[in-house]
Amino acid sequence: MTKPMVRIHNAETNEIIDREMNDAEFAQHEADQAANAASKAEAEAKATAKAALLTRLGITAEEAQLLLGGN
Repeated sequence: MTKPMVRIHNAETNEIIDREMNDAEFAQHEADQAANAASKAEAEAKATAKAALLTRLGITAEEAQLLLGGN
């Protein structure tokens, strides 16, 4: 499997180096991807739960905001 590429740009010399991620960088990249996926799944689950609750209550999000004292 080919690892993602890393671009290093030295602003002083204007040298640009493109290389594959090393093992540590790739491990961090995979951990970041997993964390992002988990965060996205959690946000989607919360949105689904909120929509289900509003449906059960028979109110809109705007009406819920009014009930909760939002401006």
